[in-house]
Amino acid sequence: MDPQQGVQRIPPFRGRRTLHEAGLSLYAGEVETAISPEVSLVSLFVATFIAATLIPLSSEAALFAVLKLHGDLLWPALIVATLGNTLGGMSSYLIGRFIASKKPLTQLERVRRYGAPVMILAWLPVVGDALCVAAGWLKLRWLPVLLFQGAGRFLRYWLVSLGAQW
Repeated sequence: MDPQQGVQRIPPFRGRRTLHEAGLSLYAGEVETAISPEVSLVSLFVATFIAATLIPLSSEAALFAVLKLHGDLLWPALIVATLGNTLGGMSSYLIGRFIASKKPLTQLERVRRYGAPVMILAWLPVVGDALCVAAGWLKLRWLPVLLFQGAGRFLRYWLVSLGAQW
């Protein structure tokens, strides 16, 4: 007891050396109260948007984490992740459109041959970013590109959500 304040002083972690020994864990509820559902969804949107650009980031891991923290956010999280990732892909599409006007490229025959439906594969790592840029480069119509991208990305996130619920 501290005689000046009449309060008993407890050493940090009650003499234990680690957070785990002290009974504190990121899985014990502290994270759930620290990260609100709203913050989780905003963070998910940002992560999925960035992951759809040339910056390597795992949007699947972000969705999985949100669903593990807030299992009741299944549909909002699926919608936010799909929207963020699709809009990120469309930013790559716009970059492709801008670059195409500056410097033409001739090795885009596969994308030209299959057109917008090939964009269902835009969720694939590495290849997906190139597909988005190529679609813009070829000046494919934006609405089919958007819809096929969104469909492929939604299916991927839906499969991830099944794993998170298991």
